[in-house]
Amino acid sequence: MVTGAASGIGAGLAARFLSLGDQVVALDMDRGGLASLADQLASPNLLPAVADVTDDAQLEGALAEAVARFGHPEVLINNAGTTGGAQATTLHETPPNVADRVIDVNLRAVIRLSVAVLPAMLERRRGVILNIASVAGLVAFPGRAAYSIAKAAVIQVTRAIAVDYGRQGIRSVALCPGMIDTPMTHWRLAQPSLREEVLARIPQRTIGAVSDVVGAAAFFASDEASYCNGAAIPIDGGYSAV
Repeated sequence: MVTGAASGIGAGLAARFLSLGDQVVALDMDRGGLASLADQLASPNLLPAVADVTDDAQLEGALAEAVARFGHPEVLINNAGTTGGAQATTLHETPPNVADRVIDVNLRAVIRLSVAVLPAMLERRRGVILNIASVAGLVAFPGRAAYSIAKAAVIQVTRAIAVDYGRQGIRSVALCPGMIDTPMTHWRLAQPSLREEVLARIPQRTIGAVSDVVGAAAFFASDEASYCNGAAIPIDGGYSAV
């Protein structure tokens, strides 16, 4: 199960796991985006599930549909996220409702979905929960207080899952992308001055691609990463090392 799967990293994750022969539940609130993804991938192993990750009833319905079609998820990838837009800035300048939305999507949804899939994973004594956090959870982004706080908490959720359920065969890893070229960031990267501003902060002097995150996710979800648990993995060209 991949959340935020209608575009960007989520769509890339859905495509990669389908290519590996997995059955994939692609969950997103964007009905049109999911329909486009389904048309593009054209696979009987893909189940598009329309749901808002902040809505308990919608998530319950989507999970029930997924279980009926494919069985309980063996891998959950919590990818859905939002920066909160132009109103989500410094701590005291961010309206409470905007901060709440950022925390709901980026943090509470991770907890909500992890709680939903854990009982079946515990019964099987096997499962992987990958959380797409952010380098902002390691190094706070200026003017993105709510986002940075939420992503830092996602890393701690990852550690809590590893500590509490590792003995039962469950692993959790947080992937922490830096600047990745996606539909959400492309507007900024398409402007030469803003692109140079971003590149100046990255030791590798390159912008990440969706494939960088997708490749890491495929590895950490696999048995090849069976001893990786509770880690926060930067995928940022060295940004967090400075």
